[in-house]
Amino acid sequence: MEEEYLKRIIGVVILGSLLVLSFFIIKPLVLSIIFGILLAFIFSPVQNFINKYIKNKNVSAFLITFIFIATITIPIAFFLPVILKQVFTVYNSVKEMDLFSPLIKIFPSLAESDLVSSEINSVITAMASKTLSSFTGYLSDTLINLPILSLQVLVVFFVMFYVLRDGEYFSDYVRSLLPFSKDVEKRFFEQTNAITKSILYGQVIIGILQGIVAGIGYFAFGVPNALLLTLVTIGTAILPMIGPFIIWVPVFIYLLAAGNFVPAIGVLIFGSLASLIDNFIRPIFISRMTKLHSSIILIGMIGGLFIFGILGFLLGPLILAYLLIVLEIYRKKRIPGLLQEPENK
Repeated sequence: MEEEYLKRIIGVVILGSLLVLSFFIIKPLVLSIIFGILLAFIFSPVQNFINKYIKNKNVSAFLITFIFIATITIPIAFFLPVILKQVFTVYNSVKEMDLFSPLIKIFPSLAESDLVSSEINSVITAMASKTLSSFTGYLSDTLINLPILSLQVLVVFFVMFYVLRDGEYFSDYVRSLLPFSKDVEKRFFEQTNAITKSILYGQVIIGILQGIVAGIGYFAFGVPNALLLTLVTIGTAILPMIGPFIIWVPVFIYLLAAGNFVPAIGVLIFGSLASLIDNFIRPIFISRMTKLHSSIILIGMIGGLFIFGILGFLLGPLILAYLLIVLEIYRKKRIPGLLQEPENK
């Protein structure tokens, strides 16, 4: 009995040690691995379609991964110098911009006291300078760490390929590790699948589409720094309850104030189309999916951004949603009420 007990202790110690060592090995690559899995999830319908004509999973997975790499790397290589140029143009413009005068026009009482106006002016200038310095510092760090980022991107593509090819085996292995009954396990996979699709397709893909439509208007009508504005519009479009209008409306007002009426009308038209996508296209995408509550998505995205960076836009709401799914399953509820928007909305 003592010998058997000792063997169990040794086995647990060995397993624990290996888990700890494995954690430290994959820790720098956790986000890359997760991102690769999410990409494989996004392109799994394409994989299933191609497999109808190409029976070899190696070939179909490689084909999808290769096309995705080409689709991402070629535009980045082409547009990166343009983006960097526009970023520094905006940086220099904001540095030289008088941010206090417009505030005085809106709130004339601020100019009544020289001391107050001086303090406010110095605070605004310091805030703008600090924000821009932080952004340029982040950009510089990204360029310095480019070799490390390249290795992480390589891991993303490898994980994407292998999960596309062996997705069923990965799924079966995860199922074998879950401590749930078969019924609970089935519901867990169904709901996580629906929630993941709701966030990826209903929020992220639609947000990108909205930003691209608004961006077409920026480019077509010669708006300055159109590429940078398009990227920022995509970012705001992905966020729930914010939308692309927070970018294209100020651009429209700026063009109108500058007397550029034709570009202003063009931005208004394309911006309105981008905003209408949320009302017409999004319901088509998520009509058969779980309509995740906007507050869960917003809190998850903002919190995820602080912890995981850009990838947190995806991981934050997914982690919160999965937690609530598990809680609802343990409550033995069929529908995760906290996750869904009320029907009357």
